[in-house]
Amino acid sequence: MLGVIDLNADVGESFGNMTSGLDEEIIPFVTSVNIATGFHSGDPNWIDKTVKLAERFGISVGAHPSYPDIMGFGRRDMSFEDWEIVNLIKYQVGALLQFVKNKKIQHVKPHGALYNKASSDPYQANAVVNAIKEIDPEIIHVVLSGSIWEDIAKKSGVRVARECFADRAITSDGKLVSRNVEGSVISEEGVIIERVIKLAETGIMNSIDGTPVKISADSLCLHGDNENSVKLASIIRKELENAGIELKPMHTFVK
Repeated sequence: MLGVIDLNADVGESFGNMTSGLDEEIIPFVTSVNIATGFHSGDPNWIDKTVKLAERFGISVGAHPSYPDIMGFGRRDMSFEDWEIVNLIKYQVGALLQFVKNKKIQHVKPHGALYNKASSDPYQANAVVNAIKEIDPEIIHVVLSGSIWEDIAKKSGVRVARECFADRAITSDGKLVSRNVEGSVISEEGVIIERVIKLAETGIMNSIDGTPVKISADSLCLHGDNENSVKLASIIRKELENAGIELKPMHTFVK
């Protein structure tokens, strides 16, 4: 059984006059937030607003950098040299740092296709790890639990938070199912809650084909861009606490 876990959500994904997500409603229920840094969504004004909102509720802030893909919301695979990935991440994290108190953030969690690529491609994983480490060796690296990225990050000596997803289906080897596959995004409230409770009690999540997969998780992600996200965040928090699991921001327990 899990003893403590961080609950995170992707926020700040509005852009200009377009509002996306339910940030004001979901932020009070989580312990950490991943703020978009302009390359898949977000802009200076939304970054400022979202940081202030998180700080008002005492929620730990992290960066959510991506490939430069506004049109595709950062979900399209793109090809870059390792040094370009390093610079892309430095640029985006550097922007967020200008808006937070003490110019410090808790973590970095890449977004979309960049996250998926780092989870399976050792060259991309190395570039991501090196970029974050160069910015600040104390920043926590949020990685997909059980991935090659986790191994690379741990071997580099950085702080690592292993992540799993409340509302995303996984394959039998623990990878995220592509959003192009039917059933990849789980929207049924009962199914999501059942998955979270099973993870809390047994450390297991079932894959999309029903295979039990052992998951070691420090942080649980709940996406904030669906209409049930606020209700789910509230229920998940309550169910975890009822199971004797303490919800805390990752910096308080990740070594």
